Amino acid sequence: MIGGLGIWELIIILVIIIIIFGASRIKDIGKGLGEGIREFKKATKEADEKPEQIAEAKPKQIAESSKAESEPVKEADEQKESVEK
Repeated sequence: MIGGLGIWELIIILVIIIIIFGASRIKDIGKGLGEGIREFKKATKEADEKPEQIAEAKPKQIAESSKAESEPVKEADEQKESVEK
């Protein structure tokens, strides 16, 4: 017994589901459900890996962004100096 349902009740429910949806539709529903579970597992694995990748990439990004930010400032300073002269 599953949750108070006997074998005959489960068989009747299964037959009604097959009549309503059809065997091919049930196959498609199962396939879609399986793909959804696989995608969920893949996404959770990627989420577990991302903090490590972010921690490794952060110093590189900070160095690159500070370098990129300082270059326009230097150019602007040089332009001001040339205009003032």
